[in-house]
Order: sequence, then C-alpha cells, then structure tokens
Amino acid sequence: MIRKKCGNTETETCADVGNRAGLVFDVKRYAIHDGPGIRTTAFMKGCPLSCLWCHNPESQSPTRELSFRVDRCTGCGACVSACPEAAIRMNDGQAITERECCTACGACVSVCPSDARSIIGDCWTVSALVDELSKDVLFFEQSGGGVTCSGGEPLFQSDFCSAVLRGCQERGIHTAVDTCGHAETRALLDVADVTDLFLYDIKMIDDRRHLEATGVSNGLLLENLQRLDRSGARIWVRVPLVPGINDDEENLVDVAEFVRTLSSVEALQVLPYHRGGEEKQRGLGREAWEGVDMRLIPDAVDRAIRLLGARVGMPVTKGG
Repeated sequence: MIRKKCGNTETETCADVGNRAGLVFDVKRYAIHDGPGIRTTAFMKGCPLSCLWCHNPESQSPTRELSFRVDRCTGCGACVSACPEAAIRMNDGQAITERECCTACGACVSVCPSDARSIIGDCWTVSALVDELSKDVLFFEQSGGGVTCSGGEPLFQSDFCSAVLRGCQERGIHTAVDTCGHAETRALLDVADVTDLFLYDIKMIDDRRHLEATGVSNGLLLENLQRLDRSGARIWVRVPLVPGINDDEENLVDVAEFVRTLSSVEALQVLPYHRGGEEKQRGLGREAWEGVDMRLIPDAVDRAIRLLGARVGMPVTKGG
C-alpha cells in the first residue's frame, strides 16, 4: 500500500506496482449479463467518465471510499470515538463524516453495530484475484461462460487488468472486458491480446452531448473502437439507454450508422437504465441523480431495439 495526501490527512490507495496489485470493489458471481454464459465479474475501481446516470458511482474514484447508509445509523456514536482522524461528529443523533478528512481506514466500520458503514475497494494481487475468479470454472465450462473485467473502467488499471486476464487465459478461462474505451490506445490493444470478447459501450455519437452527459469527449472512445475493430477483436456493442438523454431517434440512427461501418461487431445490445446507482450516490455523500421517469423505460427500450435492428443488419437484444 502507498499513502496519498488528502487535505490535512492521508488516504490509502492500492499501488499498482509492476501490475502486481489493483483495487477491486466487487467480485460478482453468477453474472449472466456480462458476456456469454455464466460469468464471474471483477469490478475494478477508477473511471475517467462521470456519467449522470452512473449505475456504479462507487467505481469512479480510483481510491478506497467510505459508504454510509443513513437509514441504518442508530446514532450510537461508536464511530466517533473509533475514528483516528476525528473525521466523524454527532449532530442531532446523526453521525456526520467530514469526507475530506476521512482516510477510509475502516476503523468506524468495525465498531458499527448496524452495518451502516462499509469500505468500498479492496487491494487484490493478481494471483489472489485469478485464484478467486477461477473458483467457478465448472460453471464456465458447462455454460460457455468465463471471467469479465468491468468497472468503472477496467482500462483505468490496464496493466493489472491485462495480468488478471492473462492469468485466466492460462487456466483455459474465456475472458471479456466491459469498457467505454476511454484509455490510451496502447493500453487497449495490450489488453486485447488477452481478451476473447469486448463489451464496448456507445452512449452518444454527438461529441457535445457526450461531453455534457459524461464529462469527457467521445473522440477517443470512437477512435479506439475503430482501432479495435481493425484488429479483428470480437466485439459486442452495448448502448446504455437513458430516456431523455440518449434515446432520441437522431442519436440512435447515428449509433446504428457508426456500427454499420465496423466489421468485427457481432451483436448490439440495449441496456435499460435502472435506479441502482441512486442509493449508492447517497451512501457516498453525493446528491443522487433522479432524472428518469421509470415508466418510460419499457417503451423506450422496445423502440430503440426496433430502430437499431432495422438499420444495423445484426441481432439487437435487450441486455441487463
């Protein structure tokens, strides 16, 4: 572990030294929406995008973070005395954390009687993570599944991601990477050497709209997808569909026309927006984005599948 300055305190991060270790915030078993078959997905921390609708906001920061469930807090105050940084105080029976002083050390987590507090992000060595992911190899073999590296953006820790995928391939496990493609092209192509399938997000084609909704330009994302396509990599394009953001006909037609220029794309999936990120945002001390009328989702997804399917000449399905 290395130490990184955080205001007047220090916060621990997982050092990717010689690609031997990385920061992972979840390992999800029996994942059926992260590629073919039954899969185990490693969710890696760090993402250059800040999408308004992000389903995994805990993935955005590249460091460990504290999550606090206000609804579970009993106001006992045990966390106040446990915090070595004096970053927690009581206010009207509610524990308040000064996040700029929190080092995510976990001392408050261990004394909380109601599990209101948790630390997001664990340091894994490559070998330990490959061992963990390999535990489900029988399910992979029976279902045609494998291991998926997701995030966040797994290419944010590209050396670590490559080493994990290489370790999985050496054990005969199918590998997939779920990416938005916002990374150095070299890093993407290095990861491609040990990746059997890419799940590649396209959100919007118009650069201005993409910048407004995600915080970054989409130029590098689209260029990298073209480079990956020319390399002959297997690709599934996925469109995270958010009503009011990118479900309009103009954007969907633009997506379809762009996909039509690619030769290595095997399938196109529409991923319906869900509200799973809202509670996570609150737990991280952020304001939750509630910009979607959920009643619009079914019709928006059906319409997008029909519109895309009529133009791309390949299967278009609903993803998870």
